[in-house]
Amino acid sequence: MDIDAYSGPDFYCDLAIPHPERLEVVHEDELVLAYHHTRPFWEVHIVVVPKRHIGSLTAVQAEEEADIRALLRTVQSVARSVEDAHGAAGVLTNLGRYQDSKHLHIHIYSGALR
Repeated sequence: MDIDAYSGPDFYCDLAIPHPERLEVVHEDELVLAYHHTRPFWEVHIVVVPKRHIGSLTAVQAEEEADIRALLRTVQSVARSVEDAHGAAGVLTNLGRYQDSKHLHIHIYSGALR
């Protein structure tokens, strides 16, 4: 399946997590994947996603605590690297209608909108 042509409900479970070799990976471990966005909105645009399917930040359950802790550790580390390299970084997640892919993911960005 072509990454650029994907239009399904969960890009992360369907393409990103099973095929990290198609991505520009920043970090990967057993719980988390971080990579440069395939269609960046900002000059620097990295997505961090738990490998376990979690619908959104507001859908997190107690049994997913290890996944969320690993996700936040990775977000902190990647955001620090972006901030150090570019002087600033933003961290963002979306909910409800704002969330195109129904899988928790966090954007780390810096620079002008593209």
